[in-house]
Amino acid sequence: MVNIDRQQVDVVGCLIDVSDVSTAAEKIVSLAKHQRQGYVCLANVHMCMTAKDDLAFAAVLRQASLVVADGRPVYWAQRLLGAQSARQVRGVDLMLELCKLAETTGLKLGFYGGQDETLLTQLQQQLLSMFPRLQIVYAWAPPFRPLSEQEDALQRRRMINSGADVLLVGLGCPKQECWMAEHQQLPLVMLGVGAAFDFIAGRKKQAHRLFQRLGLEWLHRLFSEPVRLSGRYFRHNPRFILGFTKQWLRSLIMKSTS
Repeated sequence: MVNIDRQQVDVVGCLIDVSDVSTAAEKIVSLAKHQRQGYVCLANVHMCMTAKDDLAFAAVLRQASLVVADGRPVYWAQRLLGAQSARQVRGVDLMLELCKLAETTGLKLGFYGGQDETLLTQLQQQLLSMFPRLQIVYAWAPPFRPLSEQEDALQRRRMINSGADVLLVGLGCPKQECWMAEHQQLPLVMLGVGAAFDFIAGRKKQAHRLFQRLGLEWLHRLFSEPVRLSGRYFRHNPRFILGFTKQWLRSLIMKSTS
C-alpha cells in the first residue's frame, strides 16, 4: 500500500518514505533550519522485522520525521509495491551527502555513538579531509552501559550548548532509534546511521558495489562479523522474505480483481 500524502509504502507493516539520497539530505537540512526537532531512521530488514515483533519499537518508527530504505531488499519491496520512484538510501551515502550540504549551508554537526573516542577522531579527520569547511561542534562515544540521569543530562546540555543543528547517532538498531525517540525534544535533528561511522572512518570495509546492487551486503557483513550478526540475519531474513512475498501476492490479487 502506498501512502500518497507523505509518499510512503507499507513494507511488512513498516511505513517507508519514497525518497533518494539527495531528497533525504535536503529534507534533513530543511528540518534543521525550520523545525529544529525530529529524527530520521534508515530502514533495513532488521529494523522492519524488529518493528513487527515489538509494538513499542513500531511506535518509535511511526514518530520519525522520515524513514527511508537503507536496505536493498526494503527498496526492492517499495518498487514491487508500486513506488517506481523509490531509491535506496544507504546510511554512508546519506551521511556524506548531508556533510556536503552542511558544508555549503553552514549547518553544524554533532556525533553521538561509535565504539570509542578514537573512532570519532578518525571519523572527523576523514570527513574534514573531504569537506574542509565542515563544522563539527560535538562528538561523544557513550559507554556500553545505560547512562545515569546525571550523565545523560550533562550530554544533553553539551549538545544544546554546542549549537549543533544535526546530530548523527551511531548506536546500532534498535538502540539508536529508541534513543532518538527518547530525546526528540532536543532542539536539533537526529539521524540514526548505524555502522556508517565505522565505514567512513575506515574501521570496517564496505561491501563491493556488486554485492550492494545484488542485495547481498548482509552476506558481506555476515562474513565480517559472524558471531555478532548470524543470529540477526538467520532470524529475520527468512521471515522478511516470507512476509513480504505474502504481502506482494495479496497486492497482485487485489489489483487483478479491482
